[in-house]
Amino acid sequence: YKLTFSGSRFAPLVVLELASDTKEEAIAWLLSRIRDWQQNGGAELLVEQLGPGIGVEEKENPNMFLVGASMQRLLCGAEDLGLFKECTDGSMRAFTFASKHNFKDFKGDGDGFLSMAECQYVIKHELDTLRAKEETNVPGYSHAKLYPGKSIIRRLLSKGILIQMFPLHENEELKRLSFSWYKKVKVSLQPLDDIRHYYGEGQALYFGFLEYFTFALVPMALIGVPYYLFDWEDYDKYVVFAVFNLIWCTVILELWKRRSASLAYYWGTLCRKKAFEEPRPGFHGVLGHNPVTGRAEPIYPTSKRHLRVYLVSLPFVLLCLYLSLYIMMIYFQMEGWALSIYDENPTFWTHILLFIPSIIYAVVIEAMNLIYRYAAEFLTEWENHRLESSYQNHLVLKVLVFNFFNCFASLFYIAFVMQDMELLRQSLATLLITSQILNQFMEAFLPYWLQRRRNKKMIRKIQKRRLYEEKELPLVEQVRLEADMSTYLGTFDDYLELFLLFGYVSLFSCVFPLAAVLVVLNNITEVYSDAFKMCRVFKRPFADPAANIGVWQLAFEAMSVIAVVTNCALIGMSPQVRSYFPESETQLILCTVAAEHVLLGFKFILTFLIQDVPKHIQDKLARLEFESLEALKKKVSTSTL
Repeated sequence: YKLTFSGSRFAPLVVLELASDTKEEAIAWLLSRIRDWQQNGGAELLVEQLGPGIGVEEKENPNMFLVGASMQRLLCGAEDLGLFKECTDGSMRAFTFASKHNFKDFKGDGDGFLSMAECQYVIKHELDTLRAKEETNVPGYSHAKLYPGKSIIRRLLSKGILIQMFPLHENEELKRLSFSWYKKVKVSLQPLDDIRHYYGEGQALYFGFLEYFTFALVPMALIGVPYYLFDWEDYDKYVVFAVFNLIWCTVILELWKRRSASLAYYWGTLCRKKAFEEPRPGFHGVLGHNPVTGRAEPIYPTSKRHLRVYLVSLPFVLLCLYLSLYIMMIYFQMEGWALSIYDENPTFWTHILLFIPSIIYAVVIEAMNLIYRYAAEFLTEWENHRLESSYQNHLVLKVLVFNFFNCFASLFYIAFVMQDMELLRQSLATLLITSQILNQFMEAFLPYWLQRRRNKKMIRKIQKRRLYEEKELPLVEQVRLEADMSTYLGTFDDYLELFLLFGYVSLFSCVFPLAAVLVVLNNITEVYSDAFKMCRVFKRPFADPAANIGVWQLAFEAMSVIAVVTNCALIGMSPQVRSYFPESETQLILCTVAAEHVLLGFKFILTFLIQDVPKHIQDKLARLEFESLEALKKKVSTSTL
C-alpha cells in the first residue's frame, strides 16, 4: 500500500497502538517527537493515524498509527545500522548512501533495494532509540517519569500507554511464501532466502538449523531402525551404536558452524557481529555518561546486579531444582505402585497402567517448564542487564539448567542408580512421544484455537478476509486484523525444544534406537506447524539480523560433551564390557574414564580440524578487512596533507 497523508506519500510499515483513552497531549507529543528532525532528537519518520473500519459494529480503538519513512531516510538508517549488501563485484560490503550506486540491485531512487523486513527493522531501531530530552514526564501522565536519555517507547509500554508496536504483513508476498513453504506437501528444501527476505536472518537461521538437524538425524534413524527390529533385547550390540553416536553429535555441530557462516555471509550478517551494542530498552538506572560513547545513558552498578543474581536468582533456581527432584521421586513411587499391581494381576489393562506414571510425569514436566520459564523471565528482567546479549545469556542459562535437570534427571537416575535398561527404554519413549505431542499442540494449534475463541471480532474479520480471497483486504481491516493476532515471542522456545530433542537422541538413543526416527518425524511436522504459525497465527515479528544461532550453539556443544560421558558410562555398564573385568569394579571404572577422556580428546581434535568458516569465505573476509585498512591509511594520509 502507498498512502498519501499531509502531502507526503509513503508505505506504512509499522503500527503503533496506543491505549484508547490516551490523553491528547501525550499523543501530540509522541507524534511530534517521531516526526521531528534527527538533529532535534526526533526520529524523522512519517506517521499518520489509521482511519475507522468499514461496517464495524463495536467501538474500535481510534489510537492506531501507521509509521513509515521516505526512501532516503530508510537508506540513511540502513547506513547507520551498518547493513551489509551485495556489491556489483559480488562482495558483501557495509551499505553507504554516498556509494549507493556501487551496490547490486540499486536502481533509481533505491525503491526495492531494501527488503520490507529491513525497512521495518530500521524503523524499529529509530523508535527504540528515541530518547527523552528535558521532559520530566510524559505529557498528561505525572506518574510516567522521564529523564534525559530514557527510552520513550519503553516508558510508554511499561505504563500501559503504548499497547503494542508491530510490523505489518505484505499480503501478496506472504501468499507466495506460504505456498512455497508449507501449503504444498513436497520433498524439497525450505525457501530459506525467501524466509530471510520476509522475516529476517534470525528466523531464517532457525529454520535453516531445523532443516539441517533433520537431515543430520537421517543416518542415526537409518541405523536405529534395524537395531530396534533385530537386536532389541541384545544390549551388547548397542556399544557400536553409542560409539557412532559420539562421533555423529560432534561432526554435525561443527559442520553446522560452516553452514551457518555461509548463510550469514551471503545474507550480510557475518561481518556485522562486531557492531557496538546499545543498551537494551528495558535497562534502567541513574543517569550518567557512557565512557565509550560519551553519551548520557542510565548507569547501574555491577555489584548490585551480582547481588541480585547470586543472592536471589541462584537460590531460586536451586529451590526449583529441589522441587523437580522431589516430583521425580513421587514419579518413581508411582512407577513402583503400577509395577506391583501388574505383578499381582498381569492383564492387558494393568500392562497399559505401567505407562500411565510416565505419561503423567511427562505432562507435569512440561507444565513445570512453562511455569519456570515465566519466573526465569521475571527474574532476569529484574536483574537489570544493560545489554540484550547479556539478558539473553542469563535467561538461556537459567532455563537450560532447569529444563535439562527436569527432563533428564529421571533418565540418569534410572540408567545409573537403578540400572534398569528396560525401564529406561520405556521412560525415554514415553517422555519423547508425550513431549512431542504436547509441544505440537501448545505451539501451533492451541494459540490458533484460543485466538478464535477469545476474540469474536477476530473471527468475523477472518471470515471477512475469506470474502476477499480474490481481492486485497483493505488496509484498515488488515491493520486491525493483525493487531488482534497473538504476538510471536521469538525463537527461544523453538531452539529449546530442539535442544531437548538433541539431548534425548545424543544421551540415551543407544538404548532406544528409535529415538532418532521419532525426532525426524517430529521435525518434519515441526517445519509445517512452525511455518503455519508464522504465517497465520502470529503477528509478523521484527527482523533479527543474527550472524549465528548465538548462545544455543554453545548449549548444543555442552550437550554433546555430556553425551560423551553418558554414552561411555552406558558402554561401561554393558554386560559385554563387564565380562572383561569380572573381579575388579575399580579397573572397569578406570578404563571407562580413560576411554571417555580419549573420546573427548578426539572430539576436540575434530573441532580443531573442521574449520568454523569455509576457506573461500575466510578469503573474502580477509580481503574486505585489507581494503578497509588501505582505505583508512589513504584517508589518514590525505587528511595530514
